[in-house]
Amino acid sequence: MTAPIPRDIPDLPAIPPPPALKPSPVPATAVVTPVRRPAAAAFRLLVALAAAGGVTLEVLLGDPSRILSHFTIQSNLLLALVMALSARRAWTASRPLPGAVMGATLLYVVIAALVHHLLLANEASPFPLTGEAAAPTGVHALSHAVLHTVTPIAAVLDWLLLTPPGRMRLRQAGIWLLYPMTYLTFCLIRGELLLPGTPDRYLYPFLDVGQDGFKRVLGNALLLGLAFYALAVLLVALDHARPNPTRHRGKTGFRL
Repeated sequence: MTAPIPRDIPDLPAIPPPPALKPSPVPATAVVTPVRRPAAAAFRLLVALAAAGGVTLEVLLGDPSRILSHFTIQSNLLLALVMALSARRAWTASRPLPGAVMGATLLYVVIAALVHHLLLANEASPFPLTGEAAAPTGVHALSHAVLHTVTPIAAVLDWLLLTPPGRMRLRQAGIWLLYPMTYLTFCLIRGELLLPGTPDRYLYPFLDVGQDGFKRVLGNALLLGLAFYALAVLLVALDHARPNPTRHRGKTGFRL
């Protein structure tokens, strides 16, 4: 025998509403599906090969220990490595290299190009190159053109046309100068260890302590350091002001 059905059914408890979703700190426009970029990968691979090829020619044509001591050679070696890694990441749709790494690499190759064209290869400057270094010929001229002109222009084009903006930070500008400061120390110590009269004892005319003395050389280094810092700040500012070449979106803003 079944139990009688009660006449008054008690009220059921209210169903709680679904929990409210907390606002995400990451905008929806920032969440994008990884996309392979074969054109960017191919361009960056060509830049890496050009930088590595130019360095290889320089090493084969001269004394490796002296050649590898030049700022241009070291910055192009870094460019070759960074571009090769960036090419692989663009090909595999991986996360790009940090903006600090790309910014530092760009700054160093641009510094090498500007110093060469404005100071060393310019007869009107106070520090022009002389002899064969001033007018290289043959294969040596080809490697010089690649390392001082082709690869810096290619690095700038990669930054402007293939790299999203707003990834550099103003606080990184001072950190990027640690390498030029270390390189200055290396050049001065190297010059002191070599005997007077050694060819290329000081790698650059504006760092020639034997001719100008420490006081003037340090003054030259200070002026160049200020110019390099201004260039780094300019790159950061332009990185936040330029349009996005990969997709259309609003301005990123200038973040410290």
